[in-house]
Amino acid sequence: MKKRTLLSMAMVATMMVATFAGCGGGREGATETADSQTTETTEATDSAAEETTADMPGFDAGATIGISLPWLGTQNWKEAEEMFTTQLEEAGYTPLVQAADNKVTQQQQQIESMIENGAKVIVVGPVDGSQLGSVLEQAKEAGVYVIGYDRLLENTTGVDGVVQFGSVKTGELQAQALLQGLEEKKGDKPYNIELFGGGPADPNAPNFFKGAMSVLQPLIDDGTLVVVSGQTEFTQCATVDWDNAKAQSRMDSLLSGFYSDKEIDGVLSPNDGIARAIITSCENAGQDIPVVSGLDAENESVEWVWQGRQYSTVAKPTDDLVKKTIEIINSLQAGNGMPSTDVTADNGVIEVPIYELPPVVVTKDNAKEVFANDPSRLDLLK
Repeated sequence: MKKRTLLSMAMVATMMVATFAGCGGGREGATETADSQTTETTEATDSAAEETTADMPGFDAGATIGISLPWLGTQNWKEAEEMFTTQLEEAGYTPLVQAADNKVTQQQQQIESMIENGAKVIVVGPVDGSQLGSVLEQAKEAGVYVIGYDRLLENTTGVDGVVQFGSVKTGELQAQALLQGLEEKKGDKPYNIELFGGGPADPNAPNFFKGAMSVLQPLIDDGTLVVVSGQTEFTQCATVDWDNAKAQSRMDSLLSGFYSDKEIDGVLSPNDGIARAIITSCENAGQDIPVVSGLDAENESVEWVWQGRQYSTVAKPTDDLVKKTIEIINSLQAGNGMPSTDVTADNGVIEVPIYELPPVVVTKDNAKEVFANDPSRLDLLK
């Protein structure tokens, strides 16, 4: 997806020398940036992909594939660890799966080790998507392909693509579910609500919040929704490290500071663990359970949705992400390069190809339908 400028034959030659000197395996990166997180590309995307495919050599079928996960503290990351190990082995690869305990330095060291151990592809779910540029450039120079998993890899040319669910769309779904729940369960407007965001180091978190606020802000402006605390900026609402305890502490403070004589009707929550922390805080404060959104369809929250304690979650099936990632690895192994896609994201340096999957909102009304092909979660709906 590199945009070539035909200023002169001399400049073309100079660019080619610079490109091949820094590509480490012939991988190319975009030089243009975009104003939004995801942008539709033009026919140049496909033509550029055809150009670079020939420069992306395949590798042995039994090659080592590195999987660098941020931590195993939530169900979705535990599932990723298990599924990558099993499915890569089934595909004939040698998986090297590690988790970084939410420590950037540890993840950097693990990626360096994967490079030294001859990994041909490294899949990275970053602890902090903006702090891995140097080590990913090392991977690029060594001819290693790098695929971002679930989160954008920022401020680096050392990334070939990212597999993720639409993050802005996820936020929109969370906000729409919150509004639906308020109308169903809380009677006449206006509604008192509070807003929570995810971990600021996760590039998805501000996009979840952005998507949600695109739905909620007009209703805040017209008085349908009242954020009693006045805290409506992501920096005010973010939850460092996605830490449930920190979320519960903030909710405790909000309730004691602003709701001693008011009822809270709803809370925008960025994921299921934080949703459960919010609900627990409200119960401890003697409040009726508000309408609360969520994300990840964690088992406990699926049960809470079914019981009516948590209003909604958003399903982002880990199996779909893993399968899509392995599909891309198979294409690289065969020497076919990165599959084509019409979506990119500006990571601050290049336009990164995005392989985007659709998230699905889950409420009690549609849970059995959503999980019809997920026996383990379907079994929770009793």
